[in-house]
Parts: sequence; structure tokens; C-alpha cells
Amino acid sequence: MKKNMKAILVLPFRSLLFIISVLLLSIVLNQSFYKLSSWWSIICSFINILTIFMLFWLCRSEKISYKELIKYKKGKTKITDILIGISLTLIIGMGGMYLAGALVYSRFPYMASTMIQPIPISLGVINIIVLPITTTIAEDGLYLGYALNRINKKLASILLPAFFYALQHSFIPFLPDWRFIVYRFLSFLPLTIIYAIWYRKKQNPLPIMAGHFIINIATVFQIALISFSPNIYDLLHSM
Repeated sequence: MKKNMKAILVLPFRSLLFIISVLLLSIVLNQSFYKLSSWWSIICSFINILTIFMLFWLCRSEKISYKELIKYKKGKTKITDILIGISLTLIIGMGGMYLAGALVYSRFPYMASTMIQPIPISLGVINIIVLPITTTIAEDGLYLGYALNRINKKLASILLPAFFYALQHSFIPFLPDWRFIVYRFLSFLPLTIIYAIWYRKKQNPLPIMAGHFIINIATVFQIALISFSPNIYDLLHSM
């Protein structure tokens, strides 16, 4: 199979995994999608690990390393590049969420409370380390390092990875609510387009990965905090 076609075929991989995983958990545990939504960060870490295994399998089939897959070059990145990557991620990432909230829910600012829910404290603490690291390796490796670098046409190599990179967030967590699905997609689309354009031009993953890591660690810290003090969650919902 040609690399171009294989890259396109793997793009829906994570979206399908999120949907299938939650459907199976709902059936096996006899719980609603809304009940399972508090576990999204744990499910995400598990799917990240599966994605990483797939990426290493793809690397092995092409006889390259993960560093070669993402075009990492030692000594290429300046501290200013890292700061720009973090700043763009925070500004465009948060801006995209607020804009999507205004468009879909007619509320500004709007943040989905579904994303920050208490989980068992031990898992919340472990996931402070696991989720940011595995998400950065899995998502940037799949959508940018693998897919973008193997899709031949310039415009398609930007738009297709950016589209599916944003789309997967529609199912994190997976809820049968079209407004939530659209909100999550629109929240991340501006950022994933910027990521794809930046990466295609610079061929340097570290600034993107640094920004991605920071925004993810901020999220899991909030989940850990609210897991230690569930009364904060109840207070927020009572406001």
C-alpha cells in the first residue's frame, strides 16, 4: 500500500477507538455515556498507549525511528521557538474553546464542565504524568509526524490531518449530543490548522509538542485538584 493512502487510512484511527471503547464500556458496565464521561482522561491515556504501539509498528515497517518519523533534529530548536509554541497553543487553544462556546451554546465565555470531573485520587495523580506525555507522543506523532509527512499534496497534507486531529476531540468524551460534538470539534480546529501549517513549514515538532504538553498538563492538574476536593465540583455546578 502506498504511503499516501496508508496515511489517509490511519487518520480516523483514534476517533473510532474512542467511540468503540466507550460503546463497549457502556455495554459491559451497564452505564450511560454521561456517567462514563468522567473517565475520559483514563480512556484517553489507554488509547494513547495503543496509538503509540501502532506508531512504533509503522516505524518498524518503514525501518525508521520515532525521532525520524516526527523529523526531530537535535539542537535545531531555540528557546524562543518553544515559547512561541506554548503561547500559540494557549492563546489559540483557549480562544478556540471560547469562540466555539459562543457559536454553539451562545455563551461567552463557555467551558464544558464535562471535561473536569472528579475521579479516584490515585488515578488522577498518576494521570498527571501519563496523559500529557502519551497524548503528545501519540497525537503529534500520528497526525503530524506520520500523516502530514506522507500525504503528497500540500493543501491536503495540512487540511486532512488538521481535520481529523480536531475531530478526535469530538469523542473525548463520547456523548450522544450533536451540540457537544460540534463544540469540541470547533474548539480545536483553529489550533490543529495552525499546528499543521507550522509543522509543514518548519518540520520541527518540539515547539508544538511543548505547547501541547502544557495545555494537557493544565487539564489533568484541574482533574486531580477536583478529585482531591469534589466539593469544588459541586460548588461550580451550583453557581
